[in-house]
Amino acid sequence: MKGDAKLIDTLNSLLADELTAINQYMVHAEMCENWGYDRLHDHFRKRSIDEMKHAERLIARILFLEGRPEVSELRKMLIGPEVPKMFSGDHELELGAVKAYNAAIAQAVAAKDNATREILESILKDEDRHIDDIEERQDQISQMGLPQFLSEQTKD
Repeated sequence: MKGDAKLIDTLNSLLADELTAINQYMVHAEMCENWGYDRLHDHFRKRSIDEMKHAERLIARILFLEGRPEVSELRKMLIGPEVPKMFSGDHELELGAVKAYNAAIAQAVAAKDNATREILESILKDEDRHIDDIEERQDQISQMGLPQFLSEQTKD
């Protein structure tokens, strides 16, 4: 099915965002593993996998719409040198994703492509959950202090 060219461009832009997120979360996961924060490693690794699933869905939709997935573009990554800055960069990344998905949903509605809209809405729900999770962890750091938070991120 031939899709709307501008919507395909938007899907490719979202794909670049997701590919960037995959890499950012993967780097954060490996940094945390290196520091011995096994629970945070698992958290960031799972998040990276979530973003991979989003990228996979976008690629499949672009192909369905007879577009060409562009997988060589990445955005600037916000790699934090310490855990609080990791969460800060991830928060910024996810806020940008929510804004981009909302705009893309409006574009899909205007293009009368409800199947794409549904895919985008599903991913948007995940991105909203990601923001909630990041904010929860930032609140924990604020309330219990960074040393206590980090002490709870090591293996049992």
